[in-house]
Amino acid sequence: MAAEADLILVIDAGTTSNRAMVFAADGALRATAQRALTQHYPQPGWVEHDASEIWQGVLACARHAVSQVGGAARIAALGIANQRETVVAWDKVSGEPLARALVWQDRRTETICAALRDAGHEAGVQAKTGLVLDPYFSASKMRWLMDHVSEVRAAAEAGTLALGTVDSWLLFKLTGGAHRTDAGNASRTALMALDGASWDAGLCDLFAVPQQALPQVCDSAGRFGTALPELLGAAIPITGVAGDQQAATIGQGCLVPGATKATYGTGAFVLANMGEAVPASRHRLLATVLCQLGGRRTYALEGSVFVAGSLVQWLRDSLGLIDAAGETEVLARSVPDNGGVVIVPALSGLGAPHWRAGARGAITGLTFATSRAHLARAALEAMAMQTRDLAEAFAADGARWTHLRIDGGMSANDWMAQDIADVLGIPVERPGLVETTALGAAMLAASGAGLFANLEAAAAAMAGQRRGFMPAMAPDARDRRIAAWEKALCAASG
Repeated sequence: MAAEADLILVIDAGTTSNRAMVFAADGALRATAQRALTQHYPQPGWVEHDASEIWQGVLACARHAVSQVGGAARIAALGIANQRETVVAWDKVSGEPLARALVWQDRRTETICAALRDAGHEAGVQAKTGLVLDPYFSASKMRWLMDHVSEVRAAAEAGTLALGTVDSWLLFKLTGGAHRTDAGNASRTALMALDGASWDAGLCDLFAVPQQALPQVCDSAGRFGTALPELLGAAIPITGVAGDQQAATIGQGCLVPGATKATYGTGAFVLANMGEAVPASRHRLLATVLCQLGGRRTYALEGSVFVAGSLVQWLRDSLGLIDAAGETEVLARSVPDNGGVVIVPALSGLGAPHWRAGARGAITGLTFATSRAHLARAALEAMAMQTRDLAEAFAADGARWTHLRIDGGMSANDWMAQDIADVLGIPVERPGLVETTALGAAMLAASGAGLFANLEAAAAAMAGQRRGFMPAMAPDARDRRIAAWEKALCAASG
């Protein structure tokens, strides 16, 4: 007898690795496979990925994960979570990329953004899209590719150019030609108005991006297409797509207004569910689409920090201070305090709520007594301090946090989780499965495939247990940390 198709396959295309995971309908993780993704840094401020490597890594991981659960006959649906804002340009006919993908961390388009700011366009862009004019977002990256890559211009002139974020690229390759995205990913490009059904002609003209090269904007759950049977062993319906931070918010069960999560991965990203009304920030936070279901949108306020886990990676790979990320917790506990050391990890500029593209990383308070333990502890403390800056901005916009749900690879660090609770002065909750990005994509895919009546039912069935961290830091100690941080911020900003 053939096995019943009752599992959900998720592709999690991240910044530093690609993964595939298989979930059961109760949220249990049944299989996982992972492959590192090469980071290319052609010059300072430039970050690129090979789109073909992304696709080959995703396919290899998906095949491995499927084999672990007995084959594609067990897979009822496929969901995709992706690194957001990263831009891929490819030819619709050949199916091949036309240039390396420009990663969300890439800062090469600051001159484009500055020119638009100087021309007075930022207020209009922010009012429409909820985003600021910053190299972080996709539109200026698409503009750069059009301006600087002859193959991209030639494909545009021939009518064969496809531009999209990583979800669109993977959907195209999985289905053999579908060019689609979900509203959440589309909202991160700066080319779609928050209350617009699809791409905004005025924004496309402003950034000189050909609208016909962009994907169709769809709901976040529903039929996006079908994976070609020769790829995974069966024609699997693709029924859920979300950018990684939207997926993590859903995976954390933040489905009611006010619910807030923070994901600590390569960067750190805080999203607060704001319901169905289009939000607006007066304190440099971002308004974004959390998800679109049945044509109706749920919105979020977001604060984006560019450097989180990548700071620990830098300590390991560039400075050689540690051999593995897990050492940071042991080192942090080995000293009573940071020894006066503060790290501002502005290695790619400062994101929300500062938005200072020219800021540079700073390490202050160094003495001959400084040890690598102090540096490791200061690196972890920077996560709480960056989160605290965001909490202040959210509160000023009327979205004060009463508790915070955390996830992502860094959140497995108990010392860091407690430090966040201490600095914020509120309870922090961490799920048993910290990789909620993939779980959120599984919830979307399960509801999109009809395995559950709606997303709320999928989240209720698939969410797991949580561990709480209660604040315990004395107020005067917290005040000293904040004062030292703010002084170091000034040094980083020049």
